[in-house]
Amino acid sequence: MGKVEGAPGMLALAKGDLEALRAMGEIPSIADRIVGFHAQQAIEKSLKAWIASLGLVYPFTHNLIMLFSQLEEAGADIERFLPLARYGSFAVQFRYDQFQETGDSLDRAAVIREVTDVVEHVERLIGRPGT
Repeated sequence: MGKVEGAPGMLALAKGDLEALRAMGEIPSIADRIVGFHAQQAIEKSLKAWIASLGLVYPFTHNLIMLFSQLEEAGADIERFLPLARYGSFAVQFRYDQFQETGDSLDRAAVIREVTDVVEHVERLIGRPGT
């Protein structure tokens, strides 16, 4: 694995997406699809850092469910983070489809809290290899 692909590198990328998310979360003119995309990216990179911290190779995927499954198979306690899988659709819609706004807006403060939680969790784990 290259520097960026290892646990600390992936976590640094996740933190960058979290910072972008925090900055744009206060700007109502930024579309929910953009906010959701950065939430998804921070979660994806955090999960990949978590997988790498276990000494495993993570797949090249944007599929959060696949990443959660790999962690679960490795014995990681992922239950409290499973609801974050709902952000997986933002990666696909942002990249490949015209995003259809549903009329339901994201609770941006809640999104930021949830993403911060997983990023901080993985940051603590990286300090304890093999966890």
